[in-house]
Amino acid sequence: MRKEIKTFLAIDGQKVCRITTIDERWYEKETLNPITGLPESRFYPSSTWICHYYYTSPFLIKWIAEKGYDEAEAIKKEAGAKGDRTHKATEEIDKGKEIAIDAKFLNKETQEMEELTAEEYANLIAYRNWLDEIKPQPLANEMTVFAELYAGTLDRIYRIKGQIWLVDIKTSRIIGESYKLQISSYSHCDIDYKKLGITDGEWKNRKLAILQLGASLNKNGWRWTEIEDKYDVFINVAYGAWKNENPDIKPFQRDYPLVIQSQWIKEYLSQINAPKIEAIKKVQKAIKNQQSVGKVISHLINK
Repeated sequence: MRKEIKTFLAIDGQKVCRITTIDERWYEKETLNPITGLPESRFYPSSTWICHYYYTSPFLIKWIAEKGYDEAEAIKKEAGAKGDRTHKATEEIDKGKEIAIDAKFLNKETQEMEELTAEEYANLIAYRNWLDEIKPQPLANEMTVFAELYAGTLDRIYRIKGQIWLVDIKTSRIIGESYKLQISSYSHCDIDYKKLGITDGEWKNRKLAILQLGASLNKNGWRWTEIEDKYDVFINVAYGAWKNENPDIKPFQRDYPLVIQSQWIKEYLSQINAPKIEAIKKVQKAIKNQQSVGKVISHLINK
């Protein structure tokens, strides 16, 4: 079954589970029913999924036509896996850890631990250089955020020279419109910014940016682009299209037993093994009797 289930804590300490199926992604938030006081779950479509319902660039349509759908999908998946490993490694750098040139990170497509490629390692060098040059103050890392209608994962919140920035890290060479909608959607989620040490004034004046990593971008290997807030386009166009195509959709759910065993096979094996079990019991009993006799004889001799 192609599914991914991750359980983690949101910034407010509530239990969160992200469920991914073959063609859709949901975030689950466990809360208490205000009337019954009982725990219940609510599912939110991810911002990334919703953004896919925004218009497709003519250049992307042409590229898919040239490559063919299957090859284009394979290339996109490979690029996604590389981007994911780069993200994981930047998280480690933000924790103050060293990343060795032969370090291994999980490939989500193959589910194997794989060494970073030369391209991925170059991305990390670029990220290190950006940190050391810009000297940002990290306030949040890979934060799960919720709005009333959707949810997502915000890569970073930084304070840079007194300015609050919500940042998405990308390894693609081009900033697509969907990327702009994605970071805009995160900015309008219910984020408890005061817990992050951000003042009301700072939050009101927050800005959005995309940090691209890649040696081919320029000599620095990174590019910083401020993004205009396009929340209106996200909610009215992308979300509107998503809702129109998925009016009553819910995440696929099914209960599975923790273990699987055939009752019939269990009974059948018990029947055919019964004579063997009985013979073993007889042997064990005989050995036990012999041991008992030996103990009696030993006791009489030593008496």
